Amino acid sequence: MSHMYTRLNAIITTIGLCVISNSSFAASISVSAATSLYNAFQDIAKAYVQQYPEDQVQLNFGASGALLQQMQNGAPVDVFASADQQTMDQAQARNLVQAKDRINFVNNKLVLITPKKGGVTVRSLKDLQQNGIKHIALGNPAYTPAGRYAQAAMEQAHLWNKVQPKIVNVNNVRQALDYVANQSAEAGFVFGTDAAIMPDKVSVAITIPTRKPVSYPIAKTVASKEPAAAYRFIRFIRSAKGQQILKNYGFQGAS
Repeated sequence: MSHMYTRLNAIITTIGLCVISNSSFAASISVSAATSLYNAFQDIAKAYVQQYPEDQVQLNFGASGALLQQMQNGAPVDVFASADQQTMDQAQARNLVQAKDRINFVNNKLVLITPKKGGVTVRSLKDLQQNGIKHIALGNPAYTPAGRYAQAAMEQAHLWNKVQPKIVNVNNVRQALDYVANQSAEAGFVFGTDAAIMPDKVSVAITIPTRKPVSYPIAKTVASKEPAAAYRFIRFIRSAKGQQILKNYGFQGAS
């Protein structure tokens, strides 16, 4: 398990990825983004710097709620991208972002995954009650959007109280993905784009309907010291090039 935790810690903790041009930069921006955006945003940051070589981008990933707490505690952030509306609503309520600066830029879907090899058969949420499933990896609903979506789905199916003893609360969707991939859990809830990263190790058992679309908002923060560059980065994400990169990773266009 040690190698798994080593890998997990690289995502759970604050991650700084600097994409720096060879020339002197005009602006350095810090982007805090939901863990499910990890791969796509690394590619986006590189493509952005190629187009705007005067800028520098630092990426920070984590559960949306954890990133919100970091901003609340004074972490310098220019752009915030969360995996749900609720977290961005909280950021707005705390005056960390303004309504005029937030916009939905991509959609995702919630899925239930099982190990690719030797996994149990799951055709519906009710199958989570079977004896073969002893551990269900789930991002802590207190601060992970995927966890909240999953809890709501299980409550709607009248299963939450029945399967709660099996729930293993993890820090984010990538940790849930790793638990299932390493067969430390027989099932787990992640976003579709997370499952697509390990098609050789996990299978998507079912796609979970959600009451509201799994839409991702992004916003320049109120405390941004580089507002022009922050807006420029957001425009790039919404451009055809940025959207294509997101699509390459399985994200869907914002509705």
